[in-house]
Amino acid sequence: MTPYARTSAPAPDLFNDDLAPVPPEKRDWTWINMATVWMGMVHNVVVYEGAAGLMALGFSAWNCLEIVAVAYAVLFVTMWFNARGGTKYGIPFCVLIRSAFGPKGAQIPVVLRGFCAIFWFSVQAYTAAQAMDAILSTLSPAWAGLRYSVAGMSVHMWLAMVVIWVLHAWIADHGVHRIRNFELIAGPLVILIGLAATLWALKVGHGLGPLFAAPAKLHGFAFVAAFAAGVTGMIGMWSTFAVNIPDLSRFVRSERDQVVGQAIGLPVTAIVFTPMAIIVTSATVILFGHPVWNPITLLLMLHQPLVMVFGGATLILATLSVNIVANIMPACYDLINIMPRSLNFKRASRLVLAIGVLFMPWLWFNEAESIFRMLDIISGLLGPVTGIMLADYYLVRRQNLDVDALYRHGDIYDGTAGWHRPAIVAFVVGGLAATCGQVITPLAWLTSIAWFVGVVVGGGVYLALARSDRAVLSVSPT
Repeated sequence: MTPYARTSAPAPDLFNDDLAPVPPEKRDWTWINMATVWMGMVHNVVVYEGAAGLMALGFSAWNCLEIVAVAYAVLFVTMWFNARGGTKYGIPFCVLIRSAFGPKGAQIPVVLRGFCAIFWFSVQAYTAAQAMDAILSTLSPAWAGLRYSVAGMSVHMWLAMVVIWVLHAWIADHGVHRIRNFELIAGPLVILIGLAATLWALKVGHGLGPLFAAPAKLHGFAFVAAFAAGVTGMIGMWSTFAVNIPDLSRFVRSERDQVVGQAIGLPVTAIVFTPMAIIVTSATVILFGHPVWNPITLLLMLHQPLVMVFGGATLILATLSVNIVANIMPACYDLINIMPRSLNFKRASRLVLAIGVLFMPWLWFNEAESIFRMLDIISGLLGPVTGIMLADYYLVRRQNLDVDALYRHGDIYDGTAGWHRPAIVAFVVGGLAATCGQVITPLAWLTSIAWFVGVVVGGGVYLALARSDRAVLSVSPT
C-alpha cells in the first residue's frame, strides 16, 4: 500500500465549521422540509416559460407534459443517488467530490458549479426586481417617473434591485435554518397561489383552453429528435443541482426522508406545475389573441392594480424561494471551499450578492442567445461531473468513505499532489464529448443529448481509469 501521511487535524485550507460534517443529532430536516424546498424551487419564472419553449418547438401541450415527466423522472433518480453520500456522511458537495477529484482537482467542478449558481441568482433576482418595479410603479406614478439612467438601467430599476437584494440578504444571513423555515412556508404558498391562477384561467377559457386543443407539429424522426432535445433542455435547468444535491441532503435525518421528500417535491410538483402554466397561458390567447408566457407581462396587460400587486408579490416570493436554495446556498459552499480561512456562510452569501450585481443581468437579457449557449456548454461540462461522482461513490468506493481523509492533504484521496488523474482525464474527455457538437457541425445532434453523453462518457472513462489505478483501489475504504 502507498504510504500516506496521517495527521490528526484537518488542513486549514480544506476545513471550517460550514464545511464540517453535520452530526446526526443536528440533521433535523424531514421529508416535509425536502418536499417544500423543491416545491419552492420548481415554481419559478424560468420553469414556467420552459413550456413556451417546448411548444415553440412544435410540441402539443400533452407532449410537453410527457417531456416534463421523463426529464424530472431522470432528475429524481440522479439526485436520489447523488444525495445519498450527503445524507450518510453529512458533507456538502464540495467536500464529497474530493473523493473523486482530489482536494485540488475538486476546485474545477466547484468553480464551474459556483459560476452557474451566481449567474442564475443574478438572472432570477433581476426578474424579481422587474416584478418589484412593476408593483411600485403601479402604487406610485412618481416611482415610474424616475427616468434617469445609470450604467444602462433606469434609476427606479436600480432601486427595485436594491430592495430585492436586501430581501435575499435578510433570508440568507441567518443561515440554513432560516432557509429551511422560509421554504416551509413559501413552497406550499406558491402552489396555492398557482392553483388560484389556474382556476381563474379555467373560468376564462371555459376549460383547458386552446393550447391544449392545438395538435403537435412534429412527427416521426423529427419528433423523436426534438423530444430528446426537450428532455435534455429540461434537465439542463437543474443539471447544476444534480451535482450539489448533497448540500441539502446533508441536513436530512434519514435516507427515507430525502427520497420521499424529493419524490413529492420534484417530479410530482413539476408535473402539476407545467399544466398550470399552460392553462394560464391558454387563457391569455382568449383574452389578447396571442399567448403571453411571461408572467410579469401578463400582470401588466391585465391593468388591474390589485392583481398586479398580489401577483407581483407572488413572483417575488417564488424567486426568493428558488434563488436562496438553488443558487445562493450552493454558491456559498463553493466560495467557502475556495477560501475556508476567510469565509463563513454569512460572509459568502454577501459575496454572492455582490458578484451577482457585477454579472449585470440587465445587459445580458439583450444577449440571451449567446449567454445561454455558454451556459449550455457549462451544463454539458457538469454532466461528466455527475457521472464521475456516481461512478466513484457507488462503483469505486462502494459507498464507503474515510470522511476525515477528505479534509487532509497527503491522505488516501490526494492522488498526485492533490489531483486525482482518473477524474481529471474523465472530466476532459466527457466534457469534449458533451460539447463537441457546439463546434463540429456533423456532431451537432449530440447537443440534444449533451447531458446524457457527459454522464455516460465521464462516468465510464473514470471507472475504467480508476479500476486500472491500483493506488485508488488499494486505499478505497471497506
